[in-house]
Amino acid sequence: MTAQNTAVDLLRTLTGADPEGVWSAPGRVNLIGEHTDYNEGFVLPFAIPHRTYAAVSRRRDGRIRVASTFAETPVEAGIGELAALFPSHDGLRVPEWSAYPLGVAWALSAAANDASALPGLDIAIASDVPIGAGLSSSAAIEGATGAALNALWGLGLDAVALAQAGRKAENEAVGAPTGIMDQMSSMLGRADAATFLDCRTLRAESIPTGFAPAGLEVLVIDTRVEHAHATGGYRDRRAACERGAAIMGVPALRDLHPSDLPRAAELMDDATFRRVRHVVTEDQRVLDTVVALREHGPRAIGDLLIASHASMRDDFEISVPELDAAVDTALAAGAVGARMTGGGFGGAAIALVDRERVGAVSEAVGRAFADAGFAAPHTFTVTPAAGPRRDA
Repeated sequence: MTAQNTAVDLLRTLTGADPEGVWSAPGRVNLIGEHTDYNEGFVLPFAIPHRTYAAVSRRRDGRIRVASTFAETPVEAGIGELAALFPSHDGLRVPEWSAYPLGVAWALSAAANDASALPGLDIAIASDVPIGAGLSSSAAIEGATGAALNALWGLGLDAVALAQAGRKAENEAVGAPTGIMDQMSSMLGRADAATFLDCRTLRAESIPTGFAPAGLEVLVIDTRVEHAHATGGYRDRRAACERGAAIMGVPALRDLHPSDLPRAAELMDDATFRRVRHVVTEDQRVLDTVVALREHGPRAIGDLLIASHASMRDDFEISVPELDAAVDTALAAGAVGARMTGGGFGGAAIALVDRERVGAVSEAVGRAFADAGFAAPHTFTVTPAAGPRRDA
């Protein structure tokens, strides 16, 4: 059964009736530009075909009830009660999965002229975006919910405003200190293109990837090592970046150039400097990747992907043995380039692979994982896909 049909069936179980509509939004793969978004830098992600679906119906009592395949029990709150739930600085007051859609409802209700006049909603969520794999399953939930609420509440918001609502939900309702890359990638996705995003200005441009004409596939290697952005490792890296920017006297690390790194090395402790060096060089790699795609095509970006992974492994220290094994094995088996993708501490790697080599690379990675005693990885290919839509 498809995720869309699962969402519809779940809503029927919840309400006894068909939904008024079904909306969906995609997960994303970040081609390059990791941990640069909250440093107001540059990223180059693309939306993927894997999507989260929200089957939704209005109700008359001003309450929102969310159900999901992630949990057995629905969660319910009044629209007027959301402000008291979020933001909460003493821990989540609802199950974490429900804080994503309810957080979006909280953020969007503030955009309504009269929140007290908004209809209540029943929302049933199902997804085929792998959870905890670094493919932004959370932004897909936020995007599907936001698209549905934008339509049923008649808000008339554009894609950027919906992405900002998703980030507000993730930062303030869930408590995950992420940037806006995931939400913007999901909302602005286009077939056969990546989204070149300036995270300071939110200026976005679609960059054709050229993967298919070049005979290349993007192979996702889900290590099945789950991660969570609300945990300490991500928070510590963000704090180090803010500390580094303060030491250098700039608003954000985006304002530094690689030529500033020698001075940074003199002023910072080793760990802070390496965090800063990753972000500054990663921003430059994003810019270089955009130029390479435009001028030379996707085969020219392999070394940039490899350098990005080395920087995340050695300077930002967010890789894990499974991710390193995936990247190293894919490269040894003939991948053009490979890197971990997402926030790190688990999740997935991506490899840019000749179409006829996908099977061989996948098999090599599987053997390497078995030899190392790791759980079997899940491998699949993805293509750049479109953003949110109404499906029914």
